[in-house]
Amino acid sequence: MDWQALWLSVELATATLCVLLPVALWMARWLAHARFTGKAWVEAAVVLPLVLPPTVLGYYLLVLVGGQSVLGQWAAQVLGVQLAFSFWGLLLASVVFNVPFMVQPMQRAFESIPRPLIEACQVSGLSAWQTFWRVELPLAWPGVVSACVLTFVHTLGEFGVVLMVGGSIPGETRTIAISIYDKVQGFDLAAANQMALLLLVLSLLAVAASFFASARLGGKR
Repeated sequence: MDWQALWLSVELATATLCVLLPVALWMARWLAHARFTGKAWVEAAVVLPLVLPPTVLGYYLLVLVGGQSVLGQWAAQVLGVQLAFSFWGLLLASVVFNVPFMVQPMQRAFESIPRPLIEACQVSGLSAWQTFWRVELPLAWPGVVSACVLTFVHTLGEFGVVLMVGGSIPGETRTIAISIYDKVQGFDLAAANQMALLLLVLSLLAVAASFFASARLGGKR
């Protein structure tokens, strides 16, 4: 068992969740309520990482964070960090390719809230923040939980984009999915099977916990 790769994957999934959650909450609520020309294009852009081949998305992300890119040079000069083939580059890539997994379930949850209920809150004198915190978020909570679980599990198992942007540097960019690939390439099938089985069990438990939490929260609602 490559515990170092597993721990790195958990760190990456946790960091991705912390970075993406507030942004996704705002974006999902905005897309659920906003009516404007070109909304379909914005929603298409949100879904795009879901339908693009991982190698295509990984390639363009590598170009974006490479040492010759504007972003890569800015990060090196201002922040003193290298994005390509580093944990920070993996984190940026992970945030990008997890946008649809985080935003879409939340958007559907916010869209399911009856509009008259929100209007009643406004008429009652609640501010936009109070309406969101006291009414919308509790009602949309099952969707938020599902989005968080999907994002966490997807990050644990992501392979193509992570390999393109980060490579396979032990302790830095070698996640458990890449470690499984390396073990198979080295014909260490026993170790590969052990790690793959662990990912399978973790994913099953996480998704089951998501369904259970959503059912409990939905029942309370």
